[in-house]
Amino acid sequence: MSSVYDQLLDATIQHLEDLKSRGTRSVAVSPDTLRALAQPMAGVLRPVAAPPPGPAVAVRVPPAKAAAALDLPVVSPQPAAVTRSASEKAAAFEDLRRRALACVRCPQLAAARKSVVFGVGNIDAELMFVGEAPGADEDAQGEPFVGRAGELLTKIILATGLKRSDVYIGNILKCRPDTPGQSSGNRKPTAEEMQTCIPYLHEQIDLIQPKVLVALGATAVEGLLGKPIGITKLRGNWQTYRGIPLMPTYHPAYLLRNQAMSEKRKVWEDMLAVMEKLGMPISEKQRGYFLRG
Repeated sequence: MSSVYDQLLDATIQHLEDLKSRGTRSVAVSPDTLRALAQPMAGVLRPVAAPPPGPAVAVRVPPAKAAAALDLPVVSPQPAAVTRSASEKAAAFEDLRRRALACVRCPQLAAARKSVVFGVGNIDAELMFVGEAPGADEDAQGEPFVGRAGELLTKIILATGLKRSDVYIGNILKCRPDTPGQSSGNRKPTAEEMQTCIPYLHEQIDLIQPKVLVALGATAVEGLLGKPIGITKLRGNWQTYRGIPLMPTYHPAYLLRNQAMSEKRKVWEDMLAVMEKLGMPISEKQRGYFLRG
């Protein structure tokens, strides 16, 4: 069995490498297959489809080794909504947090980090914000968006009539990108780092099941949609991610660098669209924010 398993695993890896060499960025995997791979039952016989045109065969697939072999981001169809009790949902979220806090998939990030910045907020939120990666303040405190950009994001949330505790805030990366040889500053996460970490975000989204996602900045959009797209072209235009309406907008840090009223208004218009999508009441005062008199 070991020999058969090794041959099939080698063939699968070769097939994936061939796809990757031809420019393929993702492979589609059904929700049933993802659930099967996630089961902590190493050694159980599972049906695995061999690379075309080979037939389906049964092999022993340890989930961790199978996941490591798939060196491509897995893009699954919209996951079916799962109904959980409040206690089941809380337990699932705590299990996810535990696994994320212990993660060492990116050894250089694990060695350099002070904290794993898992996420914060209401796990029943209708609105979820997704940022890029923790900075120095977030790494120190273990919570996303707690620096100056975080203070501005909190003000934006309050301006909609919500509180920070009403929404959920997460990042593409749970660890601060390391900056060897630098005493300060941040760097953009690599595509490989984002692909490695984003399954945790997928699980967060699938558990929370928000009605609307907001992507904060170009890197968050790239991490979610899988390709670099100019944020100036994309912001304000609805996208769909895992079956959920996604609004790309500028990162709060951009507004700290460029405090022109026109730029603030663009972000606010994006938030007005989010409020409308959620069916939230909008006052005339709110509609007039950042408009010149």
